[in-house]
Amino acid sequence: MDENRIESRWIRAVVFVLLLIGAVFMLFPFFWMISGSFKTLREITSPEIIWWPEKMQWHNYVEVLTMKSNPFGIYFKNSIIVSVANTVFTLFTTILGAFAFSRLEFKGRDKLFSCLLATMMVPSQMYLITNFISITKMGLYDTLWAQILPYTASVFYIYLLRQFFNRIPDQIYLAAKVDGCSDWKYLWKMMVPNSKSSLVTIALFNFIASWNAYLWPLLVTGRIDRRVLSIGLQYFASDAGVDYHLMMAGATIVVMPLILIYLVFQKYIIQGIARGGLKG
Repeated sequence: MDENRIESRWIRAVVFVLLLIGAVFMLFPFFWMISGSFKTLREITSPEIIWWPEKMQWHNYVEVLTMKSNPFGIYFKNSIIVSVANTVFTLFTTILGAFAFSRLEFKGRDKLFSCLLATMMVPSQMYLITNFISITKMGLYDTLWAQILPYTASVFYIYLLRQFFNRIPDQIYLAAKVDGCSDWKYLWKMMVPNSKSSLVTIALFNFIASWNAYLWPLLVTGRIDRRVLSIGLQYFASDAGVDYHLMMAGATIVVMPLILIYLVFQKYIIQGIARGGLKG
């Protein structure tokens, strides 16, 4: 017994050390980016490794945010608007779609759902041309709506939430119908509250994907005041040249909101993945 316990402790210790080493390698680029954003140009280009600046250069962020040629303040505002709007619309369509395919009975439901799942096999790049033509004909080119509307529904999220909804016992739904509860009221009073962790997980994944989107915003954006952070950072990197400290500050502005969001909502992400809703 003692030998098994000692062996188990050694295995856990080795696993802990390996995970710690992996965490250091994964977190080091973020540390170097953040520390570089507070350095002077001399410190960041020094041949000697300077782990942390002697004096925090907060004006690096001020200079980046107030730059006229690349207004990061406008980029940040546009990214917030696009990501939040995209997430809200996606959640709404996902909830309605998942409820329809999990609770409502209509002819051809399963076949229609199978066809939707088949579209997941098509690369998203295949939709770029048709989406671009549609947005242009609607007169939405070079607007924030052009970056929002094409991605306000996701088959993958509908499939994911449908699996969570299916775990809620059918007896609850039937009892609610007997009591005269409508489908709309049952959805928002029962199913949505019990799937909160799953919905938060979907919202976070969608927000991150929208925040990091690059190719589509690049195609439908022409004016500077319509760019989002992912596009603005690319133009800024070209204009900044050798101002690596400013480039680090710009990259930190893009990445830091996602890190903070994850740290705040990581509990819901773990719950949403681990539990997957109620068990029947």
